[in-house]
Amino acid sequence: MTIRSRIASPTGTVLIALALGLAAGIAIALSGDARLLHLAEGIEPVGIMWVNALRMTVIPLVVSLLITGVSDRGNVAVSQLGARSVLAFALLIGVSTIYAILTVPWSMHWLVVDPAASAAMRAGVTATSSQTAAAIHDAPGFRDWLISLIPTNPIQAAVNGALLPLIVFSLLFGLALSRSTPEVAEPVLRVFRALGESMLTLVRWVSVLAPIGVFALILPTAARLGATAVGALGYYVAVTYVLTLGLIVLLYPLIAVLGRVPLRTLGRALLPAQVVAFGTSSSIAALPALIDGADRELHVSAPVRGFVLPLAASAFKISSPIAKLVGALFLARFYGVDIALTQLMSLALVSVLLSVSTPGVPHGWLIVLAPMLASVGVPAEGIGLLMAVDVLPDMIYTATNATGYMGAAVLVERGLSKE
Repeated sequence: MTIRSRIASPTGTVLIALALGLAAGIAIALSGDARLLHLAEGIEPVGIMWVNALRMTVIPLVVSLLITGVSDRGNVAVSQLGARSVLAFALLIGVSTIYAILTVPWSMHWLVVDPAASAAMRAGVTATSSQTAAAIHDAPGFRDWLISLIPTNPIQAAVNGALLPLIVFSLLFGLALSRSTPEVAEPVLRVFRALGESMLTLVRWVSVLAPIGVFALILPTAARLGATAVGALGYYVAVTYVLTLGLIVLLYPLIAVLGRVPLRTLGRALLPAQVVAFGTSSSIAALPALIDGADRELHVSAPVRGFVLPLAASAFKISSPIAKLVGALFLARFYGVDIALTQLMSLALVSVLLSVSTPGVPHGWLIVLAPMLASVGVPAEGIGLLMAVDVLPDMIYTATNATGYMGAAVLVERGLSKE
């Protein structure tokens, strides 16, 4: 493939749109021109409409793939698939945790906090501490999260976008359907198979508009925040990007070797979903692109991609150890609190355990981080500092999570199967 054909490929055009949007947005931020900022914000609805077009396929796509996949496989095969999924999640999150423990403390050695800037930023946090405290208080606990896994109304769960309870319902419905007679089950399965195929076709239509959608999303975001990431907060954002990109680089050969997939093929399958995840900061918005890439490029079977990818997007966050350790150690350094090795290990373990119950609200991972900070003597209201620039780390965290989702699907399909 020539350089020109690579640039003209769908993936190449999306990357170009992403780079142009970032560059133009940062230039607008540096110019300080309010008219240019207003113009950049004027195209944002185009990007939001594109994201909505992707998101509207998620619920019917996930439900149809789960029901048909589970019904075709039956009880025993589904339990084996579930066991392999948990094993894949544990393996990948283990790699992420070890990587975070080895790299995050080292990355904070060069952080120098100016006392005057520290005092100013602390004053800003104090002004919003009541809102932060209220958000922490209202965050659902583990008990509430556990109860919510069984939806009282599956339709309402779909309306609210509560993907994990909807997955539980779809799995149970598929299992019940697999125990029905062929005369009863087959007409229902035909409907869901047609629904799934139609949604995949729709996803591919929407994906053609990806360069326009990504540019329209990235430009106003970069224009608003391009000049925000300076000083200590700029260091925090930079460390976040360096470490998470390092994890992605580590995951590629690991997934390729264990999953017996060529690196180039894996890259082609992942990049569209990574770009969508980065541009939207939404795992759910990236899910259709993940399913499409797993189908077209990696040839992952329908039951595996229909089961593992939605489950991963709901309950598996491979970026969680890095996100929480970077946030905790940055604030510890900012407030002058020393973190012992045992406390570091405890933070890493808790970050893994809490990753499955992060509330689906803005800054949800930061709300979960608050009690972890209190446990090591760091003022919990410090998360207000991180909220100021959270949109920037959230973009790369979501892209990293998308990489983990696809990695889990590949491992379940090939790396952990007995075939």
